[in-house]
Amino acid sequence: MRGLAKVRRSHGAMEFVDRSRPSPAADEALVEVDYAGLCGSDAGIYEFESAFERMDLPTVIGHEYSGRVVEVGENVTKFDVGDRVVERPIRGCGDCYQCEIGESNVCQNAVITGVDHDGAYEQFVAVPEDALHPVPDSVEQQHAAMVEPTSIAARAVIENSRVTAGDRVLVEGPGPIGLLTAQIADAQGGTVVVSGVGQDAQYRLPLAEELGFETLNVAEADVEARREAVTDGVGYDVVFDTTGHPSGLPSAVDEVRKGGQIVLVGQTGETTMPYSPLVRSEIDLQCSYASMYDDFDRSLRLIDSGDVDAETFIDDRFSLLDADEAFEAFVAGETCKPVFDVSALYD
Repeated sequence: MRGLAKVRRSHGAMEFVDRSRPSPAADEALVEVDYAGLCGSDAGIYEFESAFERMDLPTVIGHEYSGRVVEVGENVTKFDVGDRVVERPIRGCGDCYQCEIGESNVCQNAVITGVDHDGAYEQFVAVPEDALHPVPDSVEQQHAAMVEPTSIAARAVIENSRVTAGDRVLVEGPGPIGLLTAQIADAQGGTVVVSGVGQDAQYRLPLAEELGFETLNVAEADVEARREAVTDGVGYDVVFDTTGHPSGLPSAVDEVRKGGQIVLVGQTGETTMPYSPLVRSEIDLQCSYASMYDDFDRSLRLIDSGDVDAETFIDDRFSLLDADEAFEAFVAGETCKPVFDVSALYD
């Protein structure tokens, strides 16, 4: 079978490689992949950011996907051939302190599908039974491919934020996680504004508006005046920084009200700012990373109910046979959530 792999430690460098069809171990199921999404971390691999230096190339990438079980190992009891599934791609070791206390999303020894071992941009993947999550009949298979990013947003909003009905919420960054976060914060009863920068004006901010949100282009608008108007001069109750940019946290501090909350979801790297204003305003600074079983469960229900609008959100214009086009469009902000039909790779 063919897989789309990162083959060199440089920008781009994505090529098709040959892989043998894997045989599932006793505790694994063999999954045939139907649809797979393009994530910000996949784009990071494409650009080969420093966080991915640990990869042993060539590696087939992709970790957001939906598929069907086609074979099971002898010890598998929860899944049968024909079951539709998604994978929880961050696999905890089960033995470290974090795993023992139920925090496997921050496992000390975690491995990630599509980074530390071959991922979903190929026909078949062998997955441990305990890393799989069933997909209900009511959720379309293409829509199920976005359960994993939805679960990250669900954890950020439902588990790690204090958004409640009537709260004024700012989501910085109209990328995939930002727009999913906005939809879930809206479902929680928040009044949500989505902000972006100049390159977001072509596709991502218009998509946010199509999803029903007021938007703010910080490259053009009077940000302070908009905050004054939206929040009656108080500031936003909760600000989610999903930008992954060094400017995200400093601008969040400017936008949040005294006693409010900032939730960091995007991985910024380094930023420099004065921290005294956070202390003097008693701002709650909360981080949110990855997701767990209950976040996946909630995400399937959010997609099923329509609180997360998968149909509008998904961009299916791109093919894995010409994936560079999708990656370059993603990096340029010309798309938000490409989802590939992986059957294009099938022989």
